[in-house]
Amino acid sequence: MSELCRRQIIRQQQIMKKGALTVLIALLPLAAIAQTPSINEDGKKIEKEKMETKDYLPEVHGTIRAKYEYQTTMGAGRFEVRNARVSVTGNVLPSVAYKAEIDLSDEGQIKMLDAYARLFPTKGLTVTAGQMRVPFTIDAHRSPHQQYFPNRSFIAKQVGNVRDVGFTVGYTLPTDVPITVEGGLFNGSGLTNQKEWHKEVNYSAKAQFLFTKGLNLTLSVQSIQPEEVRMQSYDIGAYYETGRFHIEGEYLYKQYSGNAFKDVHAVNTFINYDLPLRKVFNKMSFLLRYDMMTDQSDAKTADEETGRLTVTDYKRQRLTGGITFSLSKAFRTDLRLNYEKYFYAKNSIAKESEQDKVVLELMVRF
Repeated sequence: MSELCRRQIIRQQQIMKKGALTVLIALLPLAAIAQTPSINEDGKKIEKEKMETKDYLPEVHGTIRAKYEYQTTMGAGRFEVRNARVSVTGNVLPSVAYKAEIDLSDEGQIKMLDAYARLFPTKGLTVTAGQMRVPFTIDAHRSPHQQYFPNRSFIAKQVGNVRDVGFTVGYTLPTDVPITVEGGLFNGSGLTNQKEWHKEVNYSAKAQFLFTKGLNLTLSVQSIQPEEVRMQSYDIGAYYETGRFHIEGEYLYKQYSGNAFKDVHAVNTFINYDLPLRKVFNKMSFLLRYDMMTDQSDAKTADEETGRLTVTDYKRQRLTGGITFSLSKAFRTDLRLNYEKYFYAKNSIAKESEQDKVVLELMVRF
């Protein structure tokens, strides 16, 4: 690397750090005047980004996730700030909401995440435009402070896309069984290539059925074409909450056009049990997860000779056990301790970060 290139890289890093500092300084006054969050009938906090009637003051929220991982195979460890997110949500009119969220340390990088405006033309109907979470799957749609485990499932991290730029329409049907549907059009190439022109249509849709209290069924479909090959994905998932238990299961199936790559299968299942505590901690949660995925390609990497797509994530299974100590209500201040055991096929290649390890994480949501 030439001296000129090195100086340019250093200069770009300095500019990014200054930009992040500017964002934080700009958000501090908003945090000071932010309205006290409202509380629903169950005593749970309701964050803004919904139809309001009078109040238009913004709310500032943040999530800090600091963790330590020790990989038993290598006998090596590392500290990491996995997330340092700051978001602003609010309303400018009774039927117009907005959200802007930036992560100051997404594995050490600064990333702009959510940046959208949302309209409420009539009761139950929402129209959203901008950069957002794509309506697809259960686990991939969770924010970091809503996750049950420090490390996301294979569906949420590798197989299911999470964010893109586009336009969505959502509607809650006025039926006895609450049904919410949401669908939209997206670039299909993620957050970084927004200036590219697309001739193909990329879409994602999701339907949620709340049959009874605590029982949720979610159906999703997604079709994107990052480059030459189109990927069609289907997902079905459900969770049930009763008493102290949360039980969840999800299955994802992905196909590639023109048989460019073999079909992908992914599964995520877990159970969580909460044990109330009276001193120091509010509760202690016991968790057990099994997830797996077959070989997958990102539809961008191809063999130079044959032109066929190559494997970017190898087939593997994982068993995760953990304990979470909560200092307050769920997903507010959690201390998480997990052990992940990986199982690879003989011809699979394990990445350094995808091997047996112990994970200790402190998550704070404010």
